[in-house]
Amino acid sequence: MALFFPEDPSYDLSVRQTGFYRYRQLLSLYGGGWWKAGLLTLAGGLPLAAGIGYAILSSSLLVLLPASLAGGMIFGPFLAGLFDALLRGMRDDPAPWLQSWKKSWRQNTRASLLPGALTGLLLGVYCFMAMLFWVAETPPGAGTVLLWLLSGLVLTVVGLLYWAQLVLFQQTALARLQNILLFCAKYLWRALGAGAVSVLYWAVFVLFAPWTLLLLPVTGLWFILFLTLLLLYPPLDRELEIDRRYREAGLVPQVEIPEEENG
Repeated sequence: MALFFPEDPSYDLSVRQTGFYRYRQLLSLYGGGWWKAGLLTLAGGLPLAAGIGYAILSSSLLVLLPASLAGGMIFGPFLAGLFDALLRGMRDDPAPWLQSWKKSWRQNTRASLLPGALTGLLLGVYCFMAMLFWVAETPPGAGTVLLWLLSGLVLTVVGLLYWAQLVLFQQTALARLQNILLFCAKYLWRALGAGAVSVLYWAVFVLFAPWTLLLLPVTGLWFILFLTLLLLYPPLDRELEIDRRYREAGLVPQVEIPEEENG
């Protein structure tokens, strides 16, 4: 499955493609499994979405805070499973998606509960602020809206890099945050670009709702995470040596990696 583009039957599966060809190669090889993992992730996010939605409709922070925390804790292991599935494809892991999903639940459930709760809380507060902008008698100023968008961009970048590390390596939360700071210091524009792609995607999704809800069963969360991780994986691999570590551990097969990607 190569979403929006035909598959190329001439691919040599032992050679990792680059650029747009890598996009098509990954979707052709792993798109079906990612779509199924994405459906499970959407199901895991329903309690969080319902809690935030009810808090917004009732305009109640007292509902928002516990609903976001509890919903986020439920959502965390599902989100970790999706990140794990996507990153396994990035490093050419041939394991079946369901087998990998179950393995992710065994390995990452405990570590993903607190990050999931924090993710749910931040998402809930962010959506609640958007509701306040919408119902306010006086429209917010341009500076306020810009600050709100920038905060969303920063939180998106931090979230992408944090969850990617959570499913890749066993580290302390402090070590992950330090790695995020170092990565952003070295690859600031790449990180901001990936975050901007995600923010723009969700902005279009919200602006054209409810029609965009029809896309959820197809693209769900997995497609935009795939696009952003596709942008971030090459520098992440250079800094964290993901491919080398997993190849040496015998967890993924040997593939030919182009010079420009291998750094």
